[in-house]
Amino acid sequence: MDSEVRGLTLRTGISVPCRIDGDAGAEPVLLLHAWAESRGSFDRLIPLLTGFRVYAPDLRGQGEADKPEGGYSLAEQAEDAAAILEALNVPRAAVVGSSSGGYVAQQLAVTHPDKVTALVLVGSPLSLQGRPAFADEVDALTDPLDEGWVRDSLSWFPLHHEVPAWYIDDRVRDGLRMPARAWKGILNGLFEAMPPTESGTIQAPTLILWGGLDSLLPRGDQETLAARIPGAVLKVYPDVGHVVLWECPEQVAEDTTAFLASLG
Repeated sequence: MDSEVRGLTLRTGISVPCRIDGDAGAEPVLLLHAWAESRGSFDRLIPLLTGFRVYAPDLRGQGEADKPEGGYSLAEQAEDAAAILEALNVPRAAVVGSSSGGYVAQQLAVTHPDKVTALVLVGSPLSLQGRPAFADEVDALTDPLDEGWVRDSLSWFPLHHEVPAWYIDDRVRDGLRMPARAWKGILNGLFEAMPPTESGTIQAPTLILWGGLDSLLPRGDQETLAARIPGAVLKVYPDVGHVVLWECPEQVAEDTTAFLASLG
């Protein structure tokens, strides 16, 4: 599979890198990573998404993207995603969002329905209003970040399957590349936002993949999310935790591929 990384200058005022894989004529799929991660979080998924043209950008404040002082509200994060598609000259794409990346994907589908052909929400929230316990730790962060703290922060989302050590190390590096303001700004932007399914209606065909052992997102919320999106399908992985993408990329790839194929 051919792969390149292209620098994109967005109309929202920032520059971001975007990994591009697959044949130019294939169906476009945009991958949106979780808070405090990067496009590298899809390194184990992308080789399994055969038959698609896959776009995996680093998002504002994270990875190798610009890290400005502001612009971290959910609406602005979704506007960045729309601007990424425009900079790529991709009019419409299926969007796969991991964890909070799926929250951004939902907002994109509400504000730019013409750009989203389908949604795959992977361990993605219905709502993030209300602060989890770890928010206080994030609020206290100062630069430079401590590597031990970043590594320990991964334990907020317990793993129930083996995840390669190199992949964990990469996620620690992702966290260390972010300034404290980006950790705080992105998280606060997620918490302060009105949930997308309360601010509008998602019309895109939607697949929801959720881990039955997710200690962050309750099952009832996932069922409500599915009920709010006409025709949405909820698939539960019984023995998987919150970070579905980390624990079972093979299953995510298989289910995403089958779902997108079913849409013709």
